[in-house]
Amino acid sequence: MSDPQLSAEQRGEQILAVFDTAFGQLLAADPAAFRVKFRKMAASAFAFYRGTACLFYHDLEQENAGRGGGRILSGPYLDERTSRVWIHGDLHAENFGTYMDSQGRLIFNVNDFDEAYVGPFTWDLKRLAASVALIGYAKALSDEQITELVRTYAASYRDRIHALATGAKSDEVPPFTLDTAQGPLLDALRDARSLTRFGLLESMTEIRDFERRFAPGGGSIELDAATRYKVLAAFDGYLETLPEASLARPDSYRVKDVVGRRGIGIGSAGLPSYNILLEGATDALENDVVIYIKQAQTPAVSRHITDPAIREYFQHEGHRTVISQRALQAHADPWLGWTELDGSGQLVAEVSPYAVDLDWGDIDDPEEIAAVVADLGRATATMHAAADDESGHSELVPFSTERAIDAAIAADESGFGDLLVDFAHAYGARARADHQIFVDLFRNGRIPGL
Repeated sequence: MSDPQLSAEQRGEQILAVFDTAFGQLLAADPAAFRVKFRKMAASAFAFYRGTACLFYHDLEQENAGRGGGRILSGPYLDERTSRVWIHGDLHAENFGTYMDSQGRLIFNVNDFDEAYVGPFTWDLKRLAASVALIGYAKALSDEQITELVRTYAASYRDRIHALATGAKSDEVPPFTLDTAQGPLLDALRDARSLTRFGLLESMTEIRDFERRFAPGGGSIELDAATRYKVLAAFDGYLETLPEASLARPDSYRVKDVVGRRGIGIGSAGLPSYNILLEGATDALENDVVIYIKQAQTPAVSRHITDPAIREYFQHEGHRTVISQRALQAHADPWLGWTELDGSGQLVAEVSPYAVDLDWGDIDDPEEIAAVVADLGRATATMHAAADDESGHSELVPFSTERAIDAAIAADESGFGDLLVDFAHAYGARARADHQIFVDLFRNGRIPGL
C-alpha cells in the first residue's frame, strides 16, 4: 500500500513515475490515444482503478516492502505454491462477462486476459475486493454493507475452492450457463444469446461483387500494400499456433479482407491492431468470421515478479497472453493464437458476436449486489482451479492449484475474510484519493507528453 503519510503532491509524483514506466513508450508513440484513455479514467474512481493495474501492483510491492519483504512473494496465505499460480492479473468487478466456449456453450465468467501471468493468488482476490469497495461506495453503500459484500465474496471463493479441491462432481460445481446462472448473470447470457454472427457482420462489413468485405469508416483504416503483406505474413505464423482441432476445415482460414483498427478501450491505448475477415465454417456469407491481431502488452504484475523461469517461459507477450488464457479458461476460444509483427508479440482471437459484459448500472439493490458478488467469488475460484497441472503447462505450475489454495486458507480460516475486508476498505479509499490527484494532474497539464 502507498504510504498514507505522503502529501497529495508527493503521491502525484509517485503516480507520474509509475505511469512513465508503464505507459511511457506507448504514450510517446500515440499521445492522442492516451488523451482518450485518460479522459475515460477521469470519469470515476472505478474507471481510474480499471486503468491503473500498474499503480496497484506498485502499491502492493510497497506494502510488502513495509513488512520487510521487498520483492519476495511473501504474505498471508502465500507459500512456494500459492505464490506461483496462474492469475488473471487485472481482476475487477467489470472484467466478467459472456463468451461462447469451444464446445458451443455460452458461459459467464472472467474475460479479458491481457494482464494474466503467474503469481500469488491473493493478488487477484485483493484487486477484486478493492473493486467491490469502489462499486459499493459509488452506490452509496455503508462501510458495514461493503464489509459484508467482501466477506460474501471471500466465503463464496473459499467454498468453491474447497469443493473443487476435494473432488466435487462437475454437476455440483457447474459453470455459469443459461441453465445454471441467475439474476444479472443470466440476463447477460440471455442478451448474448440474442446476438448473432450476422448482426456483427452487418455492423462491420458489406457485400461487394458477391463477396463480403469490411465496410469503410467505423474506425477501420485502409492498409497500404506493404502493411497488408506484413499482416498476412503474421497471419500465416498465427495458423501454426492453433490446436489441430481448430484446423479441421482449411477453407475456414481463407482471408477475404484486412483492415487496421484504432485502439479500443481503456487498456488498448497506443496498441496497433488489425481485423481480418475469414471464410468461416461454411461458404455461406453469414458464417464469415472476424478475428483481430493486436499487439500484446507487458502485464503490470510481471514488473513485480522477477523469477527468470517464469519470464523465460514465454516467447513474447502474445504467447504469454494466449498460454495464460488457455490455462485460466476452460474450453477457450478455438481461434485463440499468437504471432509476431514488426518484432512484437501479437494476440489473435475472434471478434466474438456473443460477448456481453456484466453491467453494474442497474444492479442497485443490496441483496442483488450480494448475490452477484457471491457468484463472482465462485467464478474466480473456478478460474484459479482451471489453471492446474491439467492445463498443459505443468512446467510452470506443477501441482493442483485448488488443493494448494485450499490448504493455505484452511490454515487460517477466520483470517481470510478479514484480510480482504481490510484491504478493500484501505485500497478503495486510496483509489478514490488517487483519482482526484490524477484528475488534477491531467487537467493542469502535469502529465508529460500530453
